[in-house]
Parts: sequence; structure tokens; C-alpha cells
Amino acid sequence: MIKTTNLNLFYKDFHALKNINLTIKEKLITAMIGPSGCGKSTLLRVFNRMNDLVEGTRITGDILINDENIYCPACDLTALRKRVGMVFQRPNVFPLSIFDNVSYGPKVWGISNKKNLSEIVEKSLKAVNLLDELKGQLKQPALTLSLEKQQRLCIARLLAVEPEILLMDEPCSALDPISTAKIEGLMVELKNKYTIVIVTHNMQQAARIADEVGFMLLGELIEFDKTSKIFTNPADEKTANYISGRFG
Repeated sequence: MIKTTNLNLFYKDFHALKNINLTIKEKLITAMIGPSGCGKSTLLRVFNRMNDLVEGTRITGDILINDENIYCPACDLTALRKRVGMVFQRPNVFPLSIFDNVSYGPKVWGISNKKNLSEIVEKSLKAVNLLDELKGQLKQPALTLSLEKQQRLCIARLLAVEPEILLMDEPCSALDPISTAKIEGLMVELKNKYTIVIVTHNMQQAARIADEVGFMLLGELIEFDKTSKIFTNPADEKTANYISGRFG
């Protein structure tokens, strides 16, 4: 689904990502772990070109999604960000109703029929297990929801435009353990239809939900393998030291 070859990213003179060679498989959860400032979130943002918004960013190497070079001049950024949605550390719901949050994307893409919009909203909320909980409340302001429900709503908003890939940048960092468990359960359900890439500082979370894990350090991808291998028999001493808590 995603492949990088000799990927390097610079913020002006700072070399943030160094020769990243990575293949992310379809319909799995891939977790990127590593200490703060190692490049995890920067790598995640490469996949929908959000780093383009940072002045002085320069990228070399290839980034392919379904064999398409997403950094070629002809790449349609709007279409790319429809295919590759992103969830952030804190829920970023719009100051609109629950219904209008979920229907926002389809409206941007030209869907105006009320019946069609209602079907999309219901389908998207059902996918994140919110439809039954919010029955009869869809005209309520989204900001009145709990943080955990707001985060699920943000995921529903992405699903409404039918993406292929979900990028999640520490989606549970603002949530309590019970809410975290609900979001983790949701991600495991969603991988049946979507490719999910998550950045997390929580190694227990990566061990619980990820199929494959990449360990990053100082802008380099030190090791990438199946989750069980990374956590029980890592090939690199740096990975072993991080997993065991000797640094980070």
C-alpha cells in the first residue's frame, strides 16, 4: 500500500528523516515507535504531504501509494488527502453539529442530496460505533461530546469520504485508559477495510493492536518487523534497549 525508497526529509538545514526504506502492507495496523523527536510524526505526515505546509521542507527519494508517486508534480493534493486521512493527538472536531461534521467532506466533494448525506452520516457513525449512542442527537454541537466520542467522530468524518489509508498521530494521548481501549478496539475493527498507520509513545498499545512495528531513532528507521519479533526478539541492540526502557 505504501512504499518509501531512500526517503530523506530536511527542514531547512535539519535532516529530519534519513534514508527511510519502508513497505507498509494493506489492511494491517502498522505502528511507529521511538522516543520524542525521532521523526515518527514527520514520517506519518509525509504520506499525505502535510509537511508541505512547513516552510523550508525539502524531500528526496520516492514515496509510492499503490505504486503512484505522491510527490510527482501532477499529484492532486486534494484527492491525495481524501485517500489518506489523518487523526491527530487531540480531537479536532469542527464547531458544527455532529451531522454537519460528518457530512462536511461529502459536501465538499459535491454531494448535496439530503437523503444521500443522511445515509453517509449514518454509515460513518455506525462504523465507529457511535450511531446508536447518538441517535436523536445529530443536530447537537459536536463540541459537547466527550473527548473519546469526539475522536471517534473525527474518524467517522474521515470515513465519510471513503479513504484508503488512515493515519493516526497518537490518537489516544488525550484519553483515559477506558476511552483508549475503545479507540484501540475500533482500530482493530477498521483494519478489515482500511490500512492504518499509527504513531504511538505507548509501547503496550503498539504491542496490543499493531501487526507490524517500526522503531525510529534520530530520524532513522532502525528496525521494522512483525510486532511479536520486535517485542520479543529484536534484531538491533538499539531496539532492545528502547523496548526494555533503558532510554527514551
